[in-house]
Amino acid sequence: MIDTKAPFRSRPGVQARGEDTRRRILETALDLFAAHGYEGASTRQIADGAGVNLPAIQYYFGNKEGLYRAIIEDIAAETDRHMASLATRVRAALDSPDTPRAELAALLCEMLETFVSLVTSGAQVESRRLIFARAEVEESPGLDILHENGMRQIFNPCLALVSRLHGKPTDDPEMAVRNLALIGQVVIFCNNHKRPVLPGTGLDAESVRLMRLVVREHTEAVCRAALAASAK
Repeated sequence: MIDTKAPFRSRPGVQARGEDTRRRILETALDLFAAHGYEGASTRQIADGAGVNLPAIQYYFGNKEGLYRAIIEDIAAETDRHMASLATRVRAALDSPDTPRAELAALLCEMLETFVSLVTSGAQVESRRLIFARAEVEESPGLDILHENGMRQIFNPCLALVSRLHGKPTDDPEMAVRNLALIGQVVIFCNNHKRPVLPGTGLDAESVRLMRLVVREHTEAVCRAALAASAK
């Protein structure tokens, strides 16, 4: 006799298929939102591309906005994972008033190099780069999450390092401008690489190596100038 009161246990195979479907929808939606924007990409296109019916999007994400927010949350979580180890070391250095400025400068260079790595590597990197780029010009649902994540993981730690190097407070407008100029040299690589600016794909190993090298050289030059000024 079947015990109808026994607790329901979902089968592993069903769960795995459900997660596979959810992931397939997310990956398809990321590419389409990156290519066409939030308004331009339709749920019909996404469902067709993922090989599912429209109700599947509603089942897993509620609606188009919920799907878009899920993508942004995935990107933010990947950023957290990518920056976690370095973020811990940067916090420790900033928490100590005795950290040498040369060490702070080295951490700033490493922060920006790690940011380059974030925007040039990983799954669906082209689409993630375009989502980053759209964040600068669109007001789509969930972009507040991406902006907050970028401020917490990139902008604020770099601002604190820049300010300590110059011996000025973080609320000094000059420090914000200097910080934006440094970060901007990485953000530019979120641009659409199909434009005829970089040779090849723009994300081949040699191009990425050059990006990291030039960003480090520029940042080191700025740090040397700050250290020299503070020594006078």
